[in-house]
Amino acid sequence: MAKASTSMRLPRSKGTDMATTYEAKDCKRKVKYLVLPERNQRIVEEFMTILSRAEEFNQHGVPIPNKVVMYGPPGTGKTLTAFHVAASLDIPLIVVRLDALIHSHLGETGSNIRKIFDYASIVPCVLFLDEFDAVARTRESGDEVKEMARAVNTLLQCLDEFGDRSIFMAATNLETELDPAIWRRFDTRMTYALPDEQDRQTYIRLLISDFECEKGAEAEACRLLCGCSFADMEQIVLKAKRKAIIERQPLSTSHIRLSYDEYAPAPQNRLPVLQ
Repeated sequence: MAKASTSMRLPRSKGTDMATTYEAKDCKRKVKYLVLPERNQRIVEEFMTILSRAEEFNQHGVPIPNKVVMYGPPGTGKTLTAFHVAASLDIPLIVVRLDALIHSHLGETGSNIRKIFDYASIVPCVLFLDEFDAVARTRESGDEVKEMARAVNTLLQCLDEFGDRSIFMAATNLETELDPAIWRRFDTRMTYALPDEQDRQTYIRLLISDFECEKGAEAEACRLLCGCSFADMEQIVLKAKRKAIIERQPLSTSHIRLSYDEYAPAPQNRLPVLQ
C-alpha cells in the first residue's frame, strides 16, 4: 500500500478537525504492549499478507479486504489493533472524532461522514471509527432520530464506494445494536474478549518487562488481575510501578495489591485481596 501524503488538510466541522492524525512512528510506540489472542493475531497476519501481495490477488480476481469491524468489551485491544495495522503498513492512523462528526442540524452528520471518507479515498491511511454504533445504529429503532437513519444510509453508501487506497476499521462494544445492513459491508470481522490466563501472563510480563521486582510479584499480578481487561491491567501495573519508584524499592506483591484495591476495577471482575 502506498504511503500517504498528509499535506491535504483534514475535513472540519464546527471549526474543528473531524479526526486526529497519528503518524506511523507514533503508532509504533502505542503498540509496544499489544497482545492479540491467537485467532485475532492470525486474522491480522493474513490481512497483512494479502495487502503485501495485492497484485497477485488481483490477478486471480479476488478482492482485497480493507474493511474491518472489531467488537467486544472495552479495554480488550480493539483500538490498539488499529494502531498496530497502521504501524505495520507504515501509513497514518486517522482517528475520527465523534463529537465533530455528529451534528444536530439536518443532513450535517451524513455530510460529515461523506467528507471523512472522501479524505481517506485520497490520502492512504487507516481510517478508524471507535464507538461505531453511534453512527451505525439500527434504523429499525422507532425512537431513533430520522437524521441518524439518513446518516446510516450515507455510511452504507460510503462503505460500498470505499476504494483500495486506504483501510477502514471500526470498533464497537455494542455489536447487537448495529444496523443489519452494516455487517454485510465488512470483509473482516474480529471478536474480542477479556484475556485468558495465557494472554494475561504474556501481557503482565510485557508490562513489568525489565522493571526490578520481588520474587512472586509477577505471579501475584497474574492471579489478582484475572477477569480484568488489558486496559485495567495496564493501569494497575503502572500504578504499582509508581509506588515502587516512590519508595525506591523493587515492585512487590504489596504494591500490586494496593494498586488493585485503589484502582478498583469493575465489581464483576474483582477478586478478594488476600491479606
